[in-house]
Amino acid sequence: MGRRRQSNFDDPPRFHRKGKAWYHVSGSAPRIWTKLSNERAEALRLWAQLEGNKEDDSSKLFSVIASRYVREIYPSKAIRTRKDNDKELVNLLKVFGHMPIDAIMPMHIRQYMDLRGQTAKVRANREKALFSHIFNKAREWGYTASQNPCQGVKGFKETGRTRYVTDSEFDLVKAHAHFTVIDAMDMALLTGQRPADILKIKCTDIRDGALWIVQNKTGARIGIEITGELAAVIARISERPRRAISPFLIQDENGQPLTYFALRSRFDKARELAKVSFEPPRELRRLISLRGLSN
Repeated sequence: MGRRRQSNFDDPPRFHRKGKAWYHVSGSAPRIWTKLSNERAEALRLWAQLEGNKEDDSSKLFSVIASRYVREIYPSKAIRTRKDNDKELVNLLKVFGHMPIDAIMPMHIRQYMDLRGQTAKVRANREKALFSHIFNKAREWGYTASQNPCQGVKGFKETGRTRYVTDSEFDLVKAHAHFTVIDAMDMALLTGQRPADILKIKCTDIRDGALWIVQNKTGARIGIEITGELAAVIARISERPRRAISPFLIQDENGQPLTYFALRSRFDKARELAKVSFEPPRELRRLISLRGLSN
């Protein structure tokens, strides 16, 4: 017979906490401690599976499943996507966090969309997409066998930006920009790649007369021949004096790799100094695409 509990008296049998984690402890000697999880609700779900018992409803809360989603799915996403998902998840948890996953119905998703759509239709669409992915993962993980409540719930129609950016506006921004922004804008314009992919280019990615890039978003590996203007821009960047040794092609004034947020901040500052009227694009690549219309 095991020792009497000294704490956590409400815990079920053979369910014990040690340090920051909960364990399933076998009832017969030698006692085997099987780690379950650092989160109690998730640990209870796993304990119930081992014991063959019905899971407690608290283990099926949307907040519990969302926490597992962050732990297991987030690492496979791009940094930018994770940051967007963080903002989206905050809003989803405010509404659905306390609800068991099986209690969320299509009408709840419709109500959520209608309320969010009053002020942020695009964000409502993104949040619905994230909820749908979390729910599909919940099905895979065995939390529910119900149909995804997002199915059949229509999102809001989105229209792309059609703002035409002229050559003079584009060049005016460059005229007021930090050299790192100019480097990134030129590289993006000549390669057609996303800012995040431009910023992660290393000198070792330039070989055999080509620039080799593995895209963050798609995972696609592409090779771009280095000729003409692209060759001149890479030469200009490479020949600039550097204060520190860094493997990255685009570096700041201290020889450190330029972050996406530093790029965005410096781009916004150049746009304000240039006194141009177009809104800053969500990504520098959007500006590059619009700039290309004038060629």
